[in-house]
Amino acid sequence: MLVRRLAGRVGACYNYCMRRSSVIPIEKICLLLESTYGRPGFEPGCGVLDELILTILSQSTTAANYNRAFASLKARFSDWDAVRSAETSSLEEAIRCGGLAHTKAIRIKRLLDDIFELHGELSLNFPDEMTDEDARAYLMQFEGVGIKTASCVLMFALNRPVFPVDTHVHRIAQRLGLIDSSVKAEAAHAVLQGMIPDEMVYSMHVNLVAHGRRVCKAQRPVCDDCVLLELCRWGVREAVSR
Repeated sequence: MLVRRLAGRVGACYNYCMRRSSVIPIEKICLLLESTYGRPGFEPGCGVLDELILTILSQSTTAANYNRAFASLKARFSDWDAVRSAETSSLEEAIRCGGLAHTKAIRIKRLLDDIFELHGELSLNFPDEMTDEDARAYLMQFEGVGIKTASCVLMFALNRPVFPVDTHVHRIAQRLGLIDSSVKAEAAHAVLQGMIPDEMVYSMHVNLVAHGRRVCKAQRPVCDDCVLLELCRWGVREAVSR
């Protein structure tokens, strides 16, 4: 077992050295991830405003926690107008299970106030002719909505080919060498967007997040179980150094 593992690491190192100056094939990364996690298909779910609130709730917590917080919020209030009219303390109590409840409650209330002030109603609709870039800029005009949040909303709510870069995607992209280690997450959106074909955006994002949670963790990544090790500059160096 140990001999096979060492042989695999040597082979990976050789492949890395032979390939070190070449461009990492995005298509191969996508296919390798799909071979492990499947090809996720877009499933129409909640609308744009619901997705925006859900994404705010997802910040700095787990999927299980933010989904519970969103379900609690929807169960407690009849609609977004009721959330907007409620006391912040009541909203905070409803989403407490999602973490950072006070901060998120204030952010959600402010967002709903801003949308109502802009439109006279709590609705976010995008005409088909609005470009992805304009749609993202529109969402980012609201306080607390950054490029990652706006990109998630457009991709998950509308299936637009807008690639979000969260902490998992950013970490893996750096380790693979798709972006330099000095490229921050915000700047990485434009870089990675230019690399990934539209038809691969949804699958690539969903599977990179899954890979980051299960294998390519921030601390103690499980490189021996990584389907991308052959392509990973960081992973090969780590394997050979052990």
